Amino acid sequence: MLPAALRMRRSEEYARTIRTGARAGRGTLVVHCAVDSPHPEPHIGFVVSKGVGGAVVRNRVRRRLRGAVIAQQDQIPAGTDVVVRALPPSASATYADLSDDLRSALGSALRRAGRKATTGGRP
Repeated sequence: MLPAALRMRRSEEYARTIRTGARAGRGTLVVHCAVDSPHPEPHIGFVVSKGVGGAVVRNRVRRRLRGAVIAQQDQIPAGTDVVVRALPPSASATYADLSDDLRSALGSALRRAGRKATTGGRP
């Protein structure tokens, strides 16, 4: 379970992160990162739409993504908002595939977000 202090809860946080954050995609997911968060700890949210599958499949994907994020949470700097959006191929992906895609996309999005923050929003 993701600790309560790290959970993104408000739709405004999701919208701001997706709208202003850096994005990196892989085959099974897309990661959005915004480094200008107003809170000291990272906040993490998940988006798993009906396009991924039925409720059972969506919940399984969400649990696997949550576990992968917990395993990699030390890579996320303080004050960063992260939204992980599952794509339809994530329904048939293994935990290892999701974890690899998350690691790769998270690293790329964090690098882009850092560049975006230092250049004043220009990529």
